[in-house]
Amino acid sequence: MPQSKHSQEPGVAPPIKGFEPYEPASDEEYMNKAQREHFREILLAWKHELMEEVDRTLHHMQDEAANFPDPNDRATQESEFSLELRTRDRERKLLKKIGEAIARLDADDFGFCDTCGIEIGIRRLEARPTATQCIDCKTLDEIREKQLGN
Repeated sequence: MPQSKHSQEPGVAPPIKGFEPYEPASDEEYMNKAQREHFREILLAWKHELMEEVDRTLHHMQDEAANFPDPNDRATQESEFSLELRTRDRERKLLKKIGEAIARLDADDFGFCDTCGIEIGIRRLEARPTATQCIDCKTLDEIREKQLGN
């Protein structure tokens, strides 16, 4: 995976293996070309990682599929496969969000809150590159969701 050219803050883990947090200059414009490229690299690396997992799961399930005579062994295998498929389904949804984030990068809409329009922030985007809301709007949405019992 490509290494980001930017230095890492002590105690801050990279969001994706091989990437270090972006360190903007004090006078640097938000979501400039360098920042957009940083997030594009992260999103593409994340997408690549997830696609490799899909391939591994497919090969694992094909290789491990067996018709066990013992019902307990069969049930264990079916349970393991079911768990893997649920995980892959969540990752499939995440791949869609990654694709949407890349499209927002292409449209120069990446990094701004869909709800209020302010900057989402580099650190939040590094923690969750598919974020579409600033932390305040996301928190309000979660409070509303909790109150409605969803």
